[in-house]
Amino acid sequence: MRDIAALTFTTLDGVMQAVRLPDEDRSGGFTSGGWAAEYWDPVMDQVQKEAMAEPYDMLLGRKTYEMFSGHQDSSMNNGHVYVVSSGKTDLRWTNTTFLSGDVVSDITEVKSQDGPLLQIHGSWQLIQTLLAADLIDEFRLWIFPVIVGAGKRLFDCDVETGTLELVKTAPTGNGAIMSVYRKPD
Repeated sequence: MRDIAALTFTTLDGVMQAVRLPDEDRSGGFTSGGWAAEYWDPVMDQVQKEAMAEPYDMLLGRKTYEMFSGHQDSSMNNGHVYVVSSGKTDLRWTNTTFLSGDVVSDITEVKSQDGPLLQIHGSWQLIQTLLAADLIDEFRLWIFPVIVGAGKRLFDCDVETGTLELVKTAPTGNGAIMSVYRKPD
């Protein structure tokens, strides 16, 4: 059985919308896009060392996949990619599987198979679906010293209450902090 880890960048007030680019996601009238740009390089260096150094497969929503799919030479596409969407998308990467329909059932099936860790990158709507189904085992959070107010929040749906175990934490040197939390066994 594989674990699912949500790799997420958030503001101090929990917003994960439009991290890098001003026009990345303006849905809901969001105007604070690009809030992480000035912190980006040191954070990405830490992400590479801490979250992407070991083999993993990716779970991505359609919008995140389309944003990432231009990075054909990136280390992000060495594993298998599962793209979750209610509509068809152009699957440009090799080793990509399209999931639609009963997403929770499909991902539960993928999770039950042998293989490396399944990482969710971005993909706010997918995270909300998996949180509601209690399928996320680990949260790999990069919390930025930024407050933006309104926007899509990591925990924006009803979730099971409980505690998580802090597995690792480290600053990036520019004010952002990495914290890795797991569900207790």
